[in-house]
Amino acid sequence: MGMSAGGGADINVTPLIDVLLVLLIIFMVITPLTPKGLESLVPQPAPPNQSSAADVRTVVISINKDKTLLINQESSNYETLGARLEEIFKTRAERVVFVKGDPDVEFQYVARAIDIAKGAGLDKVGLMTPKMEQGQ
Repeated sequence: MGMSAGGGADINVTPLIDVLLVLLIIFMVITPLTPKGLESLVPQPAPPNQSSAADVRTVVISINKDKTLLINQESSNYETLGARLEEIFKTRAERVVFVKGDPDVEFQYVARAIDIAKGAGLDKVGLMTPKMEQGQ
């Protein structure tokens, strides 16, 4: 009359495969093609025999081997770094800071300084290396 309990019924999987292919295409289009990491700047060396006012306005956070912080040769620490950066940059239009870590210091301390600088509202954080500092 209607259905039989035997094994004669086949399931049509074509619509299911069509739906899965459409979902696959949608997710491929939505997913960004390039991964985005931490944006950083590298300072460019000044031309030889030329000094500019930008050198005075450059703010560099130095992390020494003993994990102490210096902001342009002024002593600081991680607890007061954010407030000090906000104070320095409250009157400046260009909100760029460079971070220079000692080669022997662990990267977690450099990353912490970068995080505090971003939390203080700085637009761009650049990384300084010893070779860049020497102009190579």
